[in-house]
Amino acid sequence: MKMNFEKAISERSSHLNEVIQAYLPKPEGYAARVIEAMDYSVEAGGKRLRPMFVLETCRMYGGEERDAAPFLAALEMIHTYSLVHDDLPEMDNDEYRRGKKTTHAVFGAGMAVIAGDGLLNFAYETVLRAIAEEEREAVQARKIRAACLMAKNAGVYGMVGGQCADLVGEGKNGVTAGELWYIHKHKTACMIESGLAIGAMLAGAPEDDIERLQKIGEDIGIAFQIEDDILDVRGSAAELGKSTGKDAAENKATYISVHGLEQAERDAEKLTREALGLFDSLSAENEFLRTLIQSLMTRTH
Repeated sequence: MKMNFEKAISERSSHLNEVIQAYLPKPEGYAARVIEAMDYSVEAGGKRLRPMFVLETCRMYGGEERDAAPFLAALEMIHTYSLVHDDLPEMDNDEYRRGKKTTHAVFGAGMAVIAGDGLLNFAYETVLRAIAEEEREAVQARKIRAACLMAKNAGVYGMVGGQCADLVGEGKNGVTAGELWYIHKHKTACMIESGLAIGAMLAGAPEDDIERLQKIGEDIGIAFQIEDDILDVRGSAAELGKSTGKDAAENKATYISVHGLEQAERDAEKLTREALGLFDSLSAENEFLRTLIQSLMTRTH
């Protein structure tokens, strides 16, 4: 029986929202306001793409959801913190994200900064607690490995490094193709790589498959960012839930500004084909996950 992909992704997103919600802190005490801002930021919604990857690859290799849950929640917290900071007036200065007012627009820039800080730290608290409470020795070792990858890909050798290169590039008269690739690989692809690899690590997947999943994450992460650049040109603000055309208006370096629209479309398609080829070489199967990877090429938001 053919899978109803739209129904499947809707059901999974709804379930992931419940799981993530269960891990968010409750507003209380003198820290209540920053926790409200943290929860608001995460509950603004989104595709839940990265946590979806964690859960799907974990299931793909026979892992248990109870092991994936704290990691997928933490990964979404880290992703959300990066968006909160990205939207700040000192960065991209966006007032809408996912069709809602951005965190700084609702709570103020100062509170948005510490809400982002709070989410990043609470993400690590969440996975460290999961490691500390784990009584199965082999599973605990997997969780430590997964936490190390999560931290690396979120830090200076991952997303933070990519954001740094992006900011430095804005102060120059254009960036090279190599610099742009570095930015996309680290700023965007590292977090997608985390989603795919962490779930497999937690489930004890074969090493060859974990390596392939990391490469798949790089390919679809860069393709995803290229598609973002394309949507900024061709998409509608209503569908995207955020303003469009800002990159060109602010003369920002994008895949399109460096390579042109047609080349961008070709490269995004090529990277997706490569990712699907690698996916088909894995020792386990997941029809939904394969369809999800394909769907990223045709998304409108």
